[in-house]
Amino acid sequence: MLAYVMRRIGALFIILFGSSFLLYNLAAISTDPIAELRLSDAPNKEQLILNLTRELRLDLPAPIRYFIWLRGVLGVFVGNPNFGLTREQEPVINAIAGAIPVTIRLVFVATIVAIVLGISLGITSALRQYTRFDYGMTFFAFLLYSLPIFWVAVLLKQYLAIDFNDFLVNATISPPWIILFSAATGFFWAAIFSGTRKRVVQIFIGVFIANSLLLTAISATKWFAYPRLGPIAIAILGVGIALGVTYLSVGLQATAAVKTSLMMAGIGTISYFPAQAVLNSDRPRLGLLALFIVLVAVSVAGSYVFSRIDRGPIIRTSLITSTLVGLLILVDRLMQAWRPFVESDDVNYRPVATIGQSTIWLSEVPFWVRVLDQVMHLILPTIALTLISFAGYIRFSRGTLLDVLNQDYIRTARAKGLNERTVIMRHAFRNTMIPLTTIMVADFAGIVGGAIITERVFAWQGMGTLFNKAIVSFDLNLLMGVSIFLSTLAILANLVADLLYSALDPRIRVGAGK
Repeated sequence: MLAYVMRRIGALFIILFGSSFLLYNLAAISTDPIAELRLSDAPNKEQLILNLTRELRLDLPAPIRYFIWLRGVLGVFVGNPNFGLTREQEPVINAIAGAIPVTIRLVFVATIVAIVLGISLGITSALRQYTRFDYGMTFFAFLLYSLPIFWVAVLLKQYLAIDFNDFLVNATISPPWIILFSAATGFFWAAIFSGTRKRVVQIFIGVFIANSLLLTAISATKWFAYPRLGPIAIAILGVGIALGVTYLSVGLQATAAVKTSLMMAGIGTISYFPAQAVLNSDRPRLGLLALFIVLVAVSVAGSYVFSRIDRGPIIRTSLITSTLVGLLILVDRLMQAWRPFVESDDVNYRPVATIGQSTIWLSEVPFWVRVLDQVMHLILPTIALTLISFAGYIRFSRGTLLDVLNQDYIRTARAKGLNERTVIMRHAFRNTMIPLTTIMVADFAGIVGGAIITERVFAWQGMGTLFNKAIVSFDLNLLMGVSIFLSTLAILANLVADLLYSALDPRIRVGAGK
């Protein structure tokens, strides 16, 4: 294994050297940084051209300039890297370091949501093969996959920002919209559970009525204007989360896991009250960390109370339940900051932002108001990126699971009398994740690469914008700095995917061959 990793790292350096050499020379040959100066009418034009030529060393051949640049880059091994200066005389390393956190904040959440939703809907589509839900998901996935991101972003700005901000003035839902949303929800859940025609109709009617009553209550109370969960809603949602997570993890027949998850839902609800004091303290970040540690500790302790053997699955189930309940408490705390945020002069009752990564003129505001401001700036780009990327996960996970379900070991597991949930979750799903690993690792590496179009549309200053700036301004040092950084991540992602393959599939032994 060690020899294999060392060989791959050696190949990494060779690939980086070759690709960077080609990119540098092609970019240097195809661009002319002093083209505009040649057309200038400035009286000191010749002096400006001479200064820029000396500054960028344009009097030297491109290959020689590359090796001068490479010498500075190799200083990373002695703790003194030098990627050169941008056209604004800013160190390239500083420009990249300032853009990376912005890009991660923009793309990380969208990538996680796309993976979770895409794989979940893809697996459900495979299990409901050739049903209404399967056909609907197939159409939906191909539709989203073919949509241009800039067009989706413009639609989101219009309907989820401008029109939704107008809606928040009254925060009431009209009866036609209630009927439309309830019908769509009814169709979705009826397709999920499927069954006989009578069962589908019953599910549709039940969901339609329940959703209509819920939306009517939300409209009557103007919940969107004064959003809040509170302990009662957290308790109800917590019980649903506990049962759902237990069903997917170990099955509801595992009484120890059910008791532990329900206990965590109850403890999470009770912790709502002391959590308010902790989250409202002078150090809210420390309060969040303390809340997380307490929930994890109680989750592990609960598994020891209700089970004496095979505690691993129970600990996993209770940890997921407690984490999701903790997120509900965090969402409730952000909702409490809604009115101060909306009523501030800087926001002026237009909370859904269309551009920028924060309202920079929001100064001297409480911690949670500032966090909510950043969340509201994340909503539109996150939805745009999620809609485009999770369609691929739907199709790939569906096809992979259908292929796994046709394997001999799945038929053997069913022949042994294992229930369908165990066959799907413990046998089929784990093997479905093996080919998905490559896509997920590549996506996480691409996070730092940024989303050029999305960042342009929503005016975010991340890696995508930095890369576009380097191309437009003929900034060779900035272009090479961004490219070498992203190339390294891409190659390392492939190495990590190979190593994960050997960890997930015992039939694969990386480096065992000659």
